[in-house]
Amino acid sequence: MHGTDDEHVEAVRIPADVERPDRVVGPFTARQAAQLAVVGLVLYGLWWLLRPYMSALAFLAMTTPVAGVVTALVVGRREGIGLDRFLLAALAFARTPKQQVHAPDGIPPLPGFLPDRLRRTAGPVPCPVATPAEGVDEAGVVDLGTEGRAALASCSTVNFALRTGAEQRALTTGYGRWLNSLTGPVQILLTAHRVELAPMAAQLRAGAPALPHPALETAALAHADYLDQLAATRDLTARRHLVIARELQAASSGRACQRVHEMQRALAAAEIDVTPLDTERVVEEFADACNPDMPHPRQEAATC
Repeated sequence: MHGTDDEHVEAVRIPADVERPDRVVGPFTARQAAQLAVVGLVLYGLWWLLRPYMSALAFLAMTTPVAGVVTALVVGRREGIGLDRFLLAALAFARTPKQQVHAPDGIPPLPGFLPDRLRRTAGPVPCPVATPAEGVDEAGVVDLGTEGRAALASCSTVNFALRTGAEQRALTTGYGRWLNSLTGPVQILLTAHRVELAPMAAQLRAGAPALPHPALETAALAHADYLDQLAATRDLTARRHLVIARELQAASSGRACQRVHEMQRALAAAEIDVTPLDTERVVEEFADACNPDMPHPRQEAATC
């Protein structure tokens, strides 16, 4: 019976550019068409002003390179991003200070008694980093200021490849129902972080003498030694799966939590366990995002 179901399982290709804008004028999107129309109007107005003073051929020779560069910026793409957006992002990056520190109360000036030589060696004064989050309330909801509120939850995974065709269809159907039930923005975040096994090994050694049998104590100590050896010879990482439900209204903390609970019920059909993050865990996630190379001390991460 399972074999019959497996024969009718079809692989469906999902394009990587599912968020590609619609083409409204030939091969151009609405943004591209508007940009090209503005450039065309500017060039036409410039020709209208200069036509008494120069020939059409000279005007074409002067404006063709400019029109070509603008067209390449509007139509071209790099790494899946339009060249115009890529250029704006590059300009914004160039204007952004490269030395930023967490300083909610501002950065105090250098003491006045320092000589000018040391002041020049210190370089430019760093700028306070601007974080999108203004705080986390007691329910674990992140305050995004005017951008609304966001609630975070961790998710378990499902081994899809080992399921039969009927089970795969059931999981896909449950996941599809959740996607179709969304009433607001949702972000699925997959990250990898370093894992620190020393706390787990220390806990094993501390609890080994209390085990009821000497063989269990020996096995626990041997496993602790194995964890120490593994940490010394391998750069261990673990994956973390988060889902963020965001509400665009500024006063919508309760609705953000409600959407996480709705997510728990909806994804249960896909055998995915959703666990809302409390305030402490949310703060830890922010700390890990700001320091991705730091070892992760949580035991639940070490056992992944």
